[in-house]
Amino acid sequence: MGYCEDVQEFRDRKDAHFRTGKGPIPEDVLDEFTGLSYYGADRGMSYVLPLTRAALDASAEFTLETNTGEPRVMARYGTVTVPMLEGEYTLSVFAPLGEDAPQRVFIPFRDATSGNETYGAGRYLDAPVAQDEAGNPIVNVDFNMAYHPYCAYSDGWTCPLPPRENWLPEAVRAGERLPVQAN
Repeated sequence: MGYCEDVQEFRDRKDAHFRTGKGPIPEDVLDEFTGLSYYGADRGMSYVLPLTRAALDASAEFTLETNTGEPRVMARYGTVTVPMLEGEYTLSVFAPLGEDAPQRVFIPFRDATSGNETYGAGRYLDAPVAQDEAGNPIVNVDFNMAYHPYCAYSDGWTCPLPPRENWLPEAVRAGERLPVQAN
């Protein structure tokens, strides 16, 4: 199976899970739920990047604002620099407090699609962490796996908002998107 087929299989499994009622889709519209909307998978929107670790002290603690006003405290685990069409952008990556060697980091971001093609508050990535041949940390930043926070589907969810440094000036047309409206 190729990359695009793997992405589609993941999306199909996610849609099937949401159809069970165990996800964020409200019960009153679950019968009408046919699946989420996505941009087409694009291998060029997946990057394996070096992770620049943050200082491992109290200064790494970071409070993310949320849609409900409840603060979400996480560790600013480090940064990754993403080479995109219009330039390179450095994004902060987060991990749960006290997790010294996470298998995944959390990357909330906004981009030029936010509010018109994607959820206005931004999207999320859960990016796997690994090591390169020299033992240095690397992160798989795959925008095809970008997803909307649960608060995009219904009230009652508390969702962290992307910090200002994770607002990208260009469009990231990969991952989950708002449903395409018929004209």
